[in-house]
Amino acid sequence: MRVILFTGKGGVGKTTTAAATAVRAAREGVKTLVMSTDAAHSLGDTLGVALGGSSAGSPVEVEPGLSALQVSPPHLLGESWRVVQDYLLSLLDTLGIDPVVAEELTRLPGAEEVAALLELRAQVESGPWDLVVVDCAPTAETLRLLALPEALAWHLDRLLPAQRGLIRTLRPAAAAAAGMPLPAPEVVEAVTGWQRQMRRVQRILTGDETSVRLVLTPERVVIAESRRTWTSLSLYGFVVDAVVVNRLFPDAGVSEPDAWRASWNAAQRTGLVEVRESFAGLPVVLTPYLAAEPIGADALATLAQAQAGDEGTDLLAPVAHRGMRVERTPEGFTLTLPLPLAHAKDLGLQRRDEELLVAVGEHRRVLTLPAALQRCVVDGASVRDGMLRVRFVPDEEVWPRG
Repeated sequence: MRVILFTGKGGVGKTTTAAATAVRAAREGVKTLVMSTDAAHSLGDTLGVALGGSSAGSPVEVEPGLSALQVSPPHLLGESWRVVQDYLLSLLDTLGIDPVVAEELTRLPGAEEVAALLELRAQVESGPWDLVVVDCAPTAETLRLLALPEALAWHLDRLLPAQRGLIRTLRPAAAAAAGMPLPAPEVVEAVTGWQRQMRRVQRILTGDETSVRLVLTPERVVIAESRRTWTSLSLYGFVVDAVVVNRLFPDAGVSEPDAWRASWNAAQRTGLVEVRESFAGLPVVLTPYLAAEPIGADALATLAQAQAGDEGTDLLAPVAHRGMRVERTPEGFTLTLPLPLAHAKDLGLQRRDEELLVAVGEHRRVLTLPAALQRCVVDGASVRDGMLRVRFVPDEEVWPRG
C-alpha cells in the first residue's frame, strides 16, 4: 500500500492539494483514502462532505473509490490510557497532590498526535486501500508528529525494563514500606502495547511505500521554511519525493497590461527559480491559481488536471529510500545520513554510549548505533553534497586492531 503525506506552511493550500491528489487517484481507478491529522478540520469543507460523523473512526465515502476520514480526538487510545492514568493518579495521591491538579497532570501529552498515528497504522494495515493520502498539519506540528514514534519508542524501551524489574523484585510489603504503589501488570502491558504499535508506525513511515510531498507557494518566506523542513524530514529518516508549488498567477496580458499582476508574475518567476535551485533533484509540480475556489470532487479533479511539471510523480511508485547507511572503510567505518541543504554551522553531534545525537537547528534525533560502531570512537564528521558523513575508528581498548 502506498502512503503519501502532504505538509507545508499554514495557508499554502496543502489540504486542497492532498484532496485533489486523492480525487485524481480515485478517478484513475486507485482505491484511495484521504485522511487529515490537521486540527483545523478543513478536509471535509474542501471535499464538500460532512466528516463530523466519522467520530467513531469510520471513513466516509465521497464517491466510488474515494473515502475520507478526519481523525478525531484521542478516543482511539481507549482504556489503555485510562489504566495508566489511574496508576499515575494513585501515585500522585501518595504525594498529596490535589485530585483536580492530578487529573490535569495526567492528561496524555501529544494525545491527538498519538491518535493520528494509530489511525494511520490501522488504515494501512487493515484498510482496503491502494493509496492513503494524509493531509498533515502545518510543518512544525507535522515534524513533531513524524518524530513521535521513534522518540516515544526510545523512551518506552528504557522505561519498560525498569518497570518490569520493579514488579519482579519489589514485593507488596516493600512497596508499602516505600510508600509508593507499584504499577500493576496491566499498566506495564498497556505501555508495552504502545511500544509495539509505535515500532509498527515507524516501519510504515520510513518504509519504501511512504513519502512526503512539500506544498509551498513561490514566496521567499515560504520557500525558506520549506528548505528547513526538507532538511528536518531527512534528519528523521523520511523521504520527500516531490515539491508542489501552488497558486501561480496567469501571465498578465500583453494587449492589456496589468501592472499589479505583472509584478506578481515577475516575483513568482524569481520564486520558481529559487524553488528549482533549492530542491534540485526533486520533481516540481506547478499548480495554477484557478478562477474559483476548488470545492468538491469535480473542482478538485479540475485542479489536478491543471497541474503541470516534472515527470516522476507516479502516485503508486515506490520511493527510493535513502536512510542511514554504514560502510566499511580501510580506517574503520563511515556513517552516512542524508541532510539536504544543511550546513556544518547548523549541525550538532554528540556521542553518548551506544547512541549518536544529531541536531540540526532546533530538531534533534537520537540514533542507536549498530553494534560495530558502538565499539568505535568518532574520528570526525563533515557535511557535503547534502550528506552528513561521520567517521568512526575502532576503540582499541575494546576492539584491538590486528
